[in-house]
Amino acid sequence: MRFSDIIGNEQAIAQIRRMIDADKLPHALLLHGAPGIPKLGLAMAAAQYLHCKNRTDGDSCGVCPMCRQHQSFNQVDTHYSYPFTDSKGTGCTCDDYIGEWREFITQNPVEDYQAWLHLLKNDNAQPQIFVREADSIMRKMTLSAYTTKYKVHILWLPEKLKEEAANKLLKLIEEPYDDCKFILVSDNEKGILGTILSRCQRIELRRPSTDMVARYLCDRYGMDMQDALALAAPADGNINVAERLVQTGSEFHEFRERFIELMRLAYQHDLSQLKPWSEVIAEMKREKARRFLDYAVRQVRENFIYNLHNPELNYLTREEEAFSTRFSPFINERNVEGIVAELERASADIAGNGNAKIVLFDLTIRLSILIRK
Repeated sequence: MRFSDIIGNEQAIAQIRRMIDADKLPHALLLHGAPGIPKLGLAMAAAQYLHCKNRTDGDSCGVCPMCRQHQSFNQVDTHYSYPFTDSKGTGCTCDDYIGEWREFITQNPVEDYQAWLHLLKNDNAQPQIFVREADSIMRKMTLSAYTTKYKVHILWLPEKLKEEAANKLLKLIEEPYDDCKFILVSDNEKGILGTILSRCQRIELRRPSTDMVARYLCDRYGMDMQDALALAAPADGNINVAERLVQTGSEFHEFRERFIELMRLAYQHDLSQLKPWSEVIAEMKREKARRFLDYAVRQVRENFIYNLHNPELNYLTREEEAFSTRFSPFINERNVEGIVAELERASADIAGNGNAKIVLFDLTIRLSILIRK
């Protein structure tokens, strides 16, 4: 992983680069921020840059033996710890899950906790970092660096450390050996034991912009930029959410067709067809029905903005825009707030275990009144 592979956070990258160039990388560095930001990737890029023998233009070269070892996850002075379950036995450490770990960081350029749970074959698990893993870390970090000046231990999700494990590592993190560097990567720094947190130098990473996420989707999936922007916008800088939206494209297609049908039937005030429409949506699982309603809210807002004739403010796919060219005039300042409020109320009622058929049919009647204003 190179710095150039990281999406956004140029200031944080520059700060880490300066630390390494000056040989002042702290003994314990904490990279933290919301889920969906490439924090683990930045930790890996920092370790590769630290070990690179031929740094070029502020980045690792990517071709020297150290870089190649990093890219194949076989650099002997770079170690990883991460939460895991006891599915392979109560005496296991992270080394017993190294195959899953390599698959995880290969397939997920931006770390996704749900994807890690899936690889552990238990989406309902509560992985932790156990005391025995703390013992393993201490053994590894007492050994001298073998091929480089510094050995690096990247600890993903230190908030998952069991308290006994965190206390065991406290002394090592506070006063490590001279050739030891710890890089901790957290989704929730408030969940880290205070005594560990106080011994780390912290860098908070920010979510990348919608344009950055869209360019990432274009590069990774070969998408059209307009479609990528339409998926990046609701993700709000969370790259994992944006990728899930790409991977559930069939659901988006279904939502678009259902939304178009709803708006047409509502405008026609066709109650005989609105009732079966509401029953179809009610047959969806509760969370899927709420995702549809969230999609509908976004489409209403996008169509209102579309009337401003300022394309850079819109995030519509080409298919959505084809409908909006004809539909958007019906979403105006007289009804937009009311329509959004009704959609959001229906979502809240369904979340509260309201009868979905009644809630949704009532929604369609209210929309059929509002849409004609």
